[in-house]
Formats: sequence, structure tokens, C-alpha cells
Amino acid sequence: MPEPTAPPPPAPATGPRPRPRYLTLFRVPEFRAVFLAHLCSLLGTVVSEIALTVLVFSLTGSPFLSALAFALGLLPYLVGGTLLAGLADRYPARRVLVCCDVVSAGCVALMALPVTPVAGLLALRVVLALVAPVFAGTRMATLGDILGDGDTFVLGRSLLRIVSQTALLGGYGVGGLLLVLVPPRGALLVTLATFLGSATLLRLGTRHRPARARTAASGLVRDSLSGVRAVLALREPRLALLLFWLPPAFAVVPEGLAAPYAASLGVDGAGLGLLLAALSAGMITGELLAGTLLTPGGRARLALPLAALGTLPLALCLLRPGYVPLLALLFVTGASAAYTLGLDRWFVDCVPVALRGRAMTVQTAGLMTAQGLGTALAGAVAERFAPHLVVAGAGLLGAVCCLPLALSARRARRVPDRDGPKSETGLTTM
Repeated sequence: MPEPTAPPPPAPATGPRPRPRYLTLFRVPEFRAVFLAHLCSLLGTVVSEIALTVLVFSLTGSPFLSALAFALGLLPYLVGGTLLAGLADRYPARRVLVCCDVVSAGCVALMALPVTPVAGLLALRVVLALVAPVFAGTRMATLGDILGDGDTFVLGRSLLRIVSQTALLGGYGVGGLLLVLVPPRGALLVTLATFLGSATLLRLGTRHRPARARTAASGLVRDSLSGVRAVLALREPRLALLLFWLPPAFAVVPEGLAAPYAASLGVDGAGLGLLLAALSAGMITGELLAGTLLTPGGRARLALPLAALGTLPLALCLLRPGYVPLLALLFVTGASAAYTLGLDRWFVDCVPVALRGRAMTVQTAGLMTAQGLGTALAGAVAERFAPHLVVAGAGLLGAVCCLPLALSARRARRVPDRDGPKSETGLTTM
């Protein structure tokens, strides 16, 4: 009688793998640590911005210096993102992230000292802003290491953006409430705790990975600049960066002109708050819907049309819509930011791994700079023209500038790689 044989092993499943969802990201322990650290950093940043502005005003009585304390959180982004970008790739990511948090905590601790003069407060604010793009770029590049380069990475990056926009909606209210309970320097101590908490989460919750690029023989600044040049010399990353930067530079104009626009409509303070919130609410909704309902291919197909035409609804401000229709236009414009989900996948695919940290740092710094320049230019134009005309002009000019760029990106993605044609997630349709 023949011996019984073991049954053959089951055939491997050949069906499509289930698409990742936002909630599935939290099954990855390292992502949970990065997410919680992101929440801590956001809380610390928002509270420090409010507390420092109030502190400087209380010490000087100068509206200009108070506004400068806030602006210094944005202006050095380009410098830090350009001259310090090399840190993101030449050192292990976890070390860079933890050191950025420790440096930020040290700056906030010095701000909280009663003996720190106003000039010192402003200088420390500059240091915080120089560190911020390095931290943000390194963290985004680390997501690729933790979640992989596919759709899971796209959703992870999207979720961090959603949290950031949600913080803008509610964070300043929380910070204002905190200042009712404690003085500004006491609020800065809360910020100190959040930065230290973020550093602890990243140090204990993520694993060590070697640097992406070998340490260059040249100095940090030269290495950073050469890395930035290397990223910008590649056609696809260059086009992707421009698509990350240009649409928000035009879309942010209504936020920059919210106060005079609200005044022209006879809207009070609560109405102004809704105007400021409408764009962010649209961005949160657009990203959630795109990340939840669309396939990777669907997000890729929508990316270029949304990037090219997303600011066009603002052109309807030429008709001087009422308050409620204006809120709807701002919401729709914000929702068009869902194009970034398709763009994220293209960007991470087309950037060499050795340059990924620097590319993400440059992308963050360029985005903040573009929005700052867009707001400043809109404010200058609004000195001579009515706010609704400036917003309408921004919507039209945004489409005029972004449409040719999107068409160039479409052509670039249709050119096959050396290894074969583009994948289904490529930005191949318009």
C-alpha cells in the first residue's frame, strides 16, 4: 500500500491585492510613531507662533515687531531648505529628525527665559524656521522608507497634510485659549514639551536606517546646493516641483486678502474666520475623498487637470459673488488640492533615492516660499485694485500659468523609462 503523500500546498493567491486605506496605515508601528510625533510638532509650532507674537507685542507695544515675529516663521524657509537640504540625505534620517526636534526645543527653552531680549526672540525664531524645512523634508522622505514607494506612501503623506490643515482650522483657537490660562512664556514651555515628546517618539518608535547618500567630502552648504542642482536638473522632478508650488501660490491669495475682502462684503469677525477656513476645509475634504474613493490610477488621471484648472473657480469672483457663493468657490478651490495625491506618487518615483531627502526638503521650502510670495504680491496689487478683482485675477493667471506646465508634465510622463513604459500610476492623461 503506498504511503500517503502530503497534500500539495495551496496555490498562491493571484487576485489583486487590497488597496491600502487611511486606517490601514496605523497597522505599521513606525508610522504610528511618525504620526504622533507630527501631532506634537504641529501643536508646538502653532502654540509657539501665537505665544511669541503676543510676547513680542507685550514687550514692545509694536504691531510691526509682533507681525515680524510671525513672518520670520516663513521667510527663512527658502534659505534653510536650500543651504541645509544636504542634511536630509548625508546623515541617518532618525538622527536628523531627533536633532531637529532637540534644536527646536532648545530654541523654545531660551525663548521662555525672562532674560531673553526681543532681538534674541526674533533670532531664535529664525533658527526654528531654518530647521523646519529640513525636518519636514526628512520626515517625508522617511515615509518612503517606512511605507514603501507605492500607494501606501501616498496615503501616508496625504494623511499628514490633512492633519496639518486640520491644525490650521482648530490649532490657533486652542493656542488662544491656552494664552487665557497661562502667560506667553508659560505657553512656550508647553511647546518645549511637545518638541521633546516628538523627539522621544521618533527616537524610540522608528528604527535606525543608514544615510541615503554617502557623506560628501565637501562642506554641507556646497553639498546641499549641488543636491538641489541635481534635483532641478532632472526634467520630471523639476516639473513635479513646479506643479507642487505654482497652484498653491495662486490659490492662497484669498486667504491673504481675507480681511479686506470680508470688509468689502460687510462681514464681521466670525464671517472672516469662515472665509479663512473655507480653503482649508476644501483641501481636507478633497484629500479625504480622493484618498478614500479613488484608485491610484484614478488619482493619477485627475492630478494634472486639477493642477491645471484648480484655481479657475476663483475667476468667478469677477462677478462679485455674495458671501455664501464666495465660501463655495473657496471650498471648491481648496478641494482641487487633491491633485497632490497623484503628484506624490510621480515625484517619489522619478527622484533618485540618493536625492530623495533633499528633493523633499526643497519641495517643502519652495511651497512655503511660493505661498508667501503669492500672498505678498497679491497684497501689493490690492493696494490699487479691489480685493475681488485681485482674487479673480489670481484665479485666471493661475490657470494660464499651470495649464502649459501640466501639459509638459503629461508629455514627460508619456516618454518611457529605460526599463520600460510607465506604470498605471503615471500621469499620462489630461
